[in-house]
Amino acid sequence: MTRRVCVIGWPVAHSRSPLIHNHWIAEHCIPDARYELLAVKPEDAAETIRHLHKLDFIGANVTVPHKETAFAALERHDAVAGRLKAVNTIVTLEDGALEGRNTDGYGFIANLKAGARDWRASEGPAVMLGAGGAARAIALALEEEGVPEIRIVNRTVERAQALIRDLGLTSARACSMDEAEAALDGAGLLVNTTTLGMKGESDVDLDLARLPRDAIVTDIVYTPLETGLLRRARLAGHEVVDGLGMLLHQAVPGFEAWFGVRPHVTEELRNIVLADIGQAK
Repeated sequence: MTRRVCVIGWPVAHSRSPLIHNHWIAEHCIPDARYELLAVKPEDAAETIRHLHKLDFIGANVTVPHKETAFAALERHDAVAGRLKAVNTIVTLEDGALEGRNTDGYGFIANLKAGARDWRASEGPAVMLGAGGAARAIALALEEEGVPEIRIVNRTVERAQALIRDLGLTSARACSMDEAEAALDGAGLLVNTTTLGMKGESDVDLDLARLPRDAIVTDIVYTPLETGLLRRARLAGHEVVDGLGMLLHQAVPGFEAWFGVRPHVTEELRNIVLADIGQAK
């Protein structure tokens, strides 16, 4: 029997998840396994997710706009998905039930540690730009990692305040865009969680002069691989971490849960994905 897994989204053709997971399936010589795309309209998402087994899938990834729908459709969740109220990974438990998990924050932290090996959560505050869905997962991951203070900068302060309140974060505070440069004082990490800097979008407009030289700068955008923010930070002497690794690392826990093998994020895999998005080195 073929072990089928899919990524559910709308649209979903752009997803690189099949490229990543099918590479690992081949690398680990896993027989009768296949990872597929499954385009599902929003009005059909909840029903599709609840009946994955009837469609012969043992699990799935979930991408926009279905992450919150997946949370509501499933009765079981891991602790992280429970707090975020969003699911990006679905696995089959031993009793046959489906469980929703969220590995976005794991992927962010794993990428940060791989790209900046000297980073320590306890070394200083983190400044986050943005308060959207990605920011929620990253803020929670940073607090659980032990970052002493998280300064969430957002155009709408109320949205940043809502994020803090919804997740019950105890080490976070909301900042307006007018406070963004002051928020950089003493920070050990700067994270862009917005789409600013992505191809077709305007760049992050932030003067980095007040950011300590030893602070690390990272961006969840990976098209282009080096965003304007990362380029300016690199030229100013900061260690930078691009966003591609978050995509790769967030896939690891799901693959292990579905197929019983823990894969590794390698330079070969990075280059395969970079070639697919036209940024091969």
